Amino acid sequence: MGMTSHATEGTRKADAGPEAGTDAGAGPEAGIEAGPGAGVAADAGAGTGSMSELEDVLRRAVRATGTGGRWTTESDDLWCRVAPRSGSGRRQGWKLHVSATAASAPVVLAKALEVLLRDGSGFKFARSLERVSALNSRATPRGSAGKFLTVYPRSDADAARLAQELHRATAGLAGPRILSDQPYAPNSLVHYRYGAFVGRQRLSDAGLLVWYFEDPDGNPVEDRRTGQYTPPEWAVSPFPATVPAAPRATEAAARPVVLGGRFAVREAIRHTNKGGVYRGSDVRTGAPVVIKETRPHVEADASGSDVRDWLRAEARTLEKLTGTGLAPEPLALFEHGGHLFLAQEEVPGVPLRTWVAERFRDAGGERYRAEATEQVARLVELVAAAHARGCVLRDLTPGNVMVRPDGELRLIDLELAVLADDAALPTRVGTPGFSPPERLLDAPVSPTGDYYSLGATVCFVLAGKVPNLLAEEPADRPAQERLADWLTACDASFRLPDGMRELILGLMRDDPAERWSPDRARRFLRGEARAPRSPVPAAPAPVPCGAGGADDPVDAAVAGIVRHLVDTMTPADGRRLWPVSTTAGETDPCTVQQGAAGVLAVLTRYFEVTGDPRLPEPISAAGRWIAERAGTRSTRPGLHFGGRGTAWALYDAGRAVGDRALTDHALALALAPQEPTPSHDITHGTAGSGLAAVHLWRRTGDPRLAALVGEAADRLVAAARMEGAGASWPVPAEAVPQEAGKRYLGFAHGASGIGCFLLAAASVTHRPEHLAAAVAAGEELVAHAVDVGGAAQWPAQAGDVPTAAYWCHGSAGIGSFLVRLWRATGDDRFGDLARRAGRAVVERASRAALTQCHGLAGNGDFLLDLAEATGDPAHRARAAELARLIVAERSLRGRHVVFPNEYGDVTTGWSDGSAGILAFLLRVRHTEPRHWMVQQPV
Repeated sequence: MGMTSHATEGTRKADAGPEAGTDAGAGPEAGIEAGPGAGVAADAGAGTGSMSELEDVLRRAVRATGTGGRWTTESDDLWCRVAPRSGSGRRQGWKLHVSATAASAPVVLAKALEVLLRDGSGFKFARSLERVSALNSRATPRGSAGKFLTVYPRSDADAARLAQELHRATAGLAGPRILSDQPYAPNSLVHYRYGAFVGRQRLSDAGLLVWYFEDPDGNPVEDRRTGQYTPPEWAVSPFPATVPAAPRATEAAARPVVLGGRFAVREAIRHTNKGGVYRGSDVRTGAPVVIKETRPHVEADASGSDVRDWLRAEARTLEKLTGTGLAPEPLALFEHGGHLFLAQEEVPGVPLRTWVAERFRDAGGERYRAEATEQVARLVELVAAAHARGCVLRDLTPGNVMVRPDGELRLIDLELAVLADDAALPTRVGTPGFSPPERLLDAPVSPTGDYYSLGATVCFVLAGKVPNLLAEEPADRPAQERLADWLTACDASFRLPDGMRELILGLMRDDPAERWSPDRARRFLRGEARAPRSPVPAAPAPVPCGAGGADDPVDAAVAGIVRHLVDTMTPADGRRLWPVSTTAGETDPCTVQQGAAGVLAVLTRYFEVTGDPRLPEPISAAGRWIAERAGTRSTRPGLHFGGRGTAWALYDAGRAVGDRALTDHALALALAPQEPTPSHDITHGTAGSGLAAVHLWRRTGDPRLAALVGEAADRLVAAARMEGAGASWPVPAEAVPQEAGKRYLGFAHGASGIGCFLLAAASVTHRPEHLAAAVAAGEELVAHAVDVGGAAQWPAQAGDVPTAAYWCHGSAGIGSFLVRLWRATGDDRFGDLARRAGRAVVERASRAALTQCHGLAGNGDFLLDLAEATGDPAHRARAAELARLIVAERSLRGRHVVFPNEYGDVTTGWSDGSAGILAFLLRVRHTEPRHWMVQQPV
């Protein structure tokens, strides 16, 4: 494996940012069809505070042209939208995008307004220069990047005419190429694509809300924005073919690409907005190479410097490190097609980030601990050697270090490195969690920043992650104190090697002047002046909620999460009841996964166990909000993405607060016809719908629900593929074509979740074939279990390597089924595997995110299942350790407590946010049933 690009580890941009606000949605298009209002000069910047520099360009242009009475405007933090007073425009068609840099944006806008203000087509532009910079960032999705100004022409003829006029008006000005669009002409700032003008969303087969337009027959077509121009086949372009369209991927693969007349490209390692990173070979020598590409105007600053200057700096650094063995040997710096490329020696091996994940997976906790300690010593030596040669790295991360097959380390991606005689490039870039905080304050280049990054990388090697300590309000707790709390909690569950907590804290001190140097770290590792290991505080025994008092961190976190959920609820908002993250996609706002039903269910449980008098009104209000939007004609299948999961939450909420209208609506929703589904799984398919029906049947005794349970179980029995004693449920081609035939094992999408439903169904139907199918699912899991140092792990699908120990695909979810199957059958093979799955969960605790689907909350819920099933208090004690680890990563925002999800966002949802964390913490303090599971008769 060759070099990696640190762009993959850079500042993450939520998909809801540039792209969601670029071409469709309630944001941008609402302004295009806005009703009457005041003129542009009066309206510009309304609701957003002071007028921005770019809005001032608009104001002056309107005054100069005398066209203020023809337009209405609307601004928010991201966009200024300008719409004609007459007409509402089209819903879809050919749209225009004009790019710019932060330096050129005022002039580009002024030139474009000379064309647009005398026309009648609506448009919008990035409201601020900071927004322009964000659109051109290296981390911006390729389908969104560069779209400074968007025009919504009234007709195809207008689109062609405006494109020509805008091209002439902006010729010679600076701006990046927009990868999702076709350039109007070579080197033009004007681009075009076919897409939606008015934001329309629908649920995809995956249960995510997607933007769409319609084909000529009125069928919905997803409006995809990727890094390639891909117009619909039926959309006839009105533009002249002045630039050849990029070849399709299959066509490009058939023709070898040679860059710079010397380097043959074999494959792409990755593509980002910055450019690609490729593997290839030197046609002169046959030696393997890595080729890095940078595109003009990406990450451009006010002086005109951009990522091409970063690549030139990397080339200079590599030249000066030639022959040292610290970094790859440089081969050539060259231009090709207007882009700048750097070819360098390919370093064999894997990135340190990959090494950490794979070695821990394959070696297990005890063996890995010794290997990780050796790797820490190599890291310290690597940084010390770089500094001895006058090189300040400025972006040391686990992705920028290669582990060679012989175990030696090499530095890669040195584009931000600075040598003693080299000019420093901008310092406000880096990798969250690994870059020192002073980097965001334009601090002078200093080796002490590398000390911090070394500490963070050491933390990653030993613990598997660096905690995401979000900013607090007020910022009363120093970052070093918060990191120490997390390391203490981590040490209690994982047991860091001796002295490593002290080493990490020494390297990552808040004050740069107090940080340990690599030389001091080296001496510490040799045992010089090392203090005896301090005992790690023991985990407190579980106590009832509230008994720990206001100073108990778990109880304080529970109270702060509840305040956050209650205070951030917005019943007047028609789109979302609670704030959610859309980084991984946006779901139906009523569902369990990321919608209101998941949060409602946890608030309901909190009220049931505490009787908190604040809760009945918010619970009723949330229930009414959901009921108004969750129709009962037809619902989607599944528990987490479907209607019956929503019905489950509504029924329990109505029952808790005595609201008969909610329970009646929930029952009608549960009994409503469901859309046909080929999916078998818990989250999207038949098993999830069936499990919700089991719960509601037990709540109501309604025989219609029992009938639905039997029907769902029969479908799954018929769909099972038997191989020996085991059963699996391959993904049908009509469900997810690209995954057709895959046999997933986990709870969310595979045999474990399906088996769990079948086990519950057998207790309702009393039919032996349903129990037999559940047992066969268990046999499939026995057959594919992998033992690593006594811990049981599983691959995501049969034949793969083991995956992380989470609820979704891994040991936590699979163990949740096996422990129930063991209780139902008495077969201790299932119980033994469940207990060993618990070991896998505990060993990997420090490496996990905090949430239900892919993190500690879901893992901890499984440990509590084990405690209940086995009666062994050790499992509950380990769950309490996971709770401490979660709480150590909290952030205080006034009286609220918030947590980062795995993307660094603050969100409230069940699967990836505060609601799911709260559900687990409540179970630590109470012996309550697990959410979205049914109690199994023993």
